[in-house]
Amino acid sequence: MPNISIERLSSLIHKELVKIINSELYIKELNYINLTEVRLTKDLSYATIFFTVLSEEKNDIEKYKKVLSSYQKQIRFKLAGKIKNIRKIPELHFKYDDALAYGNHIEKLLKTIK
Repeated sequence: MPNISIERLSSLIHKELVKIINSELYIKELNYINLTEVRLTKDLSYATIFFTVLSEEKNDIEKYKKVLSSYQKQIRFKLAGKIKNIRKIPELHFKYDDALAYGNHIEKLLKTIK
């Protein structure tokens, strides 16, 4: 494997996953999904992909997570076709990024204080 940093590889994987999920794989259940971050383990065997959706409803979030997990193999296969400079494509794990929801919650609290 060429000398490539984990941060750079995470960024490359993020960029390619956005293209794959939003353009190449037309998954009608994944409307309005945003991939926010990719975190790789040091050995590059696992990638945690954080996502947000417009809805903050627990049921909607779980639905998106299930759909992403069900397409995980197809997404990983397409990713392998795009990224040639690593020996093994990491396993993909999707996780809801609650930072945006938490920020909105804090903002609502601050507005009620004023």
